[in-house]
Amino acid sequence: MWVKWQLLPSSGYVSPTEDFWLSIKTMLMPAFVFGVALGAQLMRHTRSAMLSVLRSDYIRTARAKGLLRGTVVVKHGFRNALIPIVTVLALLFGELLAGAVLTKQVFTIPGFGKLVVDAVFNRDYAVVQGVVLVTAVGFIVVNLFADVLYVLLNLRLRKS
Repeated sequence: MWVKWQLLPSSGYVSPTEDFWLSIKTMLMPAFVFGVALGAQLMRHTRSAMLSVLRSDYIRTARAKGLLRGTVVVKHGFRNALIPIVTVLALLFGELLAGAVLTKQVFTIPGFGKLVVDAVFNRDYAVVQGVVLVTAVGFIVVNLFADVLYVLLNLRLRKS
């Protein structure tokens, strides 16, 4: 629809230093492709984690004490539901990297994804190995950051 009416460009990349608004327009469709799938998964897991936490005894106790519903949900519920959400976020980072290869190729956006596809087609194995190595290190760093967040979010893990 957006391409048919020529409201957004179908592919290509324009640097923000060249034309800022055209750059924004060229990034809208790839961002939508990334955001819809990953956002839907994250929302589904967030909802599931919140429903699980809100059925807990300590939530019932907090409500029985007379705390406001918003306070119970945000302070007690969401903080405890963040552990599985952080896990899903760390795993979605891998999906984001994998999806970037295809999406950048489809929308002809220069970057890591296009680099690795061009390297595969040109049989440039050193570049492929380098991209895989950097991607793996990035994934490990994100998972390490998620583990550090577990300790910051869960008080029981800090004391042990």
